[in-house]
Amino acid sequence: MMMGNNRGEKVISTVCIPLNRLIMLSGGNMAISKNDAASLAPVNGTSHVEAVYEKVPSRYALQVGKIDVLVISDGVLSLPGPMLGHNAEASERTHWFEDKFLPADFLDWALNVVLVRSGDRTILVDAGMGEAFPDLPRAGRTVNRLASAGIDLASVTDVIITHLHMDHVGGLLIEGVKARMRSDLRIHVAAAEVEFWRDPDFSQVSMPPGFPEALRQTATQFLQAYQTQLHTFEEEYEVAPGVRVVRTGGHTPGHSVVRLASEGERLTFVGDAIFQVGFEHPDWFNGFDHYPEEAAQIRIRLLQELADNRESLIATHLSFPSVCHVAVDGDTFRCIPGPWDY
Repeated sequence: MMMGNNRGEKVISTVCIPLNRLIMLSGGNMAISKNDAASLAPVNGTSHVEAVYEKVPSRYALQVGKIDVLVISDGVLSLPGPMLGHNAEASERTHWFEDKFLPADFLDWALNVVLVRSGDRTILVDAGMGEAFPDLPRAGRTVNRLASAGIDLASVTDVIITHLHMDHVGGLLIEGVKARMRSDLRIHVAAAEVEFWRDPDFSQVSMPPGFPEALRQTATQFLQAYQTQLHTFEEEYEVAPGVRVVRTGGHTPGHSVVRLASEGERLTFVGDAIFQVGFEHPDWFNGFDHYPEEAAQIRIRLLQELADNRESLIATHLSFPSVCHVAVDGDTFRCIPGPWDY
């Protein structure tokens, strides 16, 4: 459901961590909700804020049984094309880009987060880039887009962090955001993820210069800022009825997916386990994978499971709104986009 499009958008200030110059140098069945974003109204009587109208469609509402879901675009990240499948032959990678009518040098990665309501819990899954990276100026919209949907940050009862990369936690580090969250907020993250960022391993990544340090600083800042709200789990945890967070590992040791199930319908938010090229070439590495071989194995297993179960998925870095099914295509897979409800 498109909401709040073709109008002006609020702008927020930024605190700089420069990356752009470094990047440039580095060469289950679902029913679409009959309700709009107001169906995600939080549980208290002061849950809504005045809408901030936007220029582009950036929210998409759907239902998984009795669970309300709102996909929110945080924007896009322009990143070097070779990061996507950096273990593949350059000619094969270029052919894939050309076949998809995409530029091979720089690729726009979508950046999606999800708001879920189940029972009396309103759950934000990831928080986007935030405002500390002005050299990635097309991302960092989550807080404004929650406001444009009429969602007050104080209504969010839980946050699930799939992993501690800056494009997943940065929105919670915007100045003033923590003060607007409720005092009993619980932030769910795998214990393995917290442990990893005490001494992170970048030995197998293929990132542009500057990114490892920015990721390290952001994760450290987040863990310090929200240490009293953190709720860690080992392998999985039920956050609300029909809402489970499950550790997969691979992309990072504590990378997790969020599995929704209600009234026979299912959907999985796969985080960074699956990205654009991952359907046709699940063995290609994402440059941000800390343990790429393990990540590829997990990706293949997850894609096969979703295909076998005919279960829908949403992914962080698939084109908004990213709702799709998985089909087996010989030895690989195909993404079957869900219909857009106008």
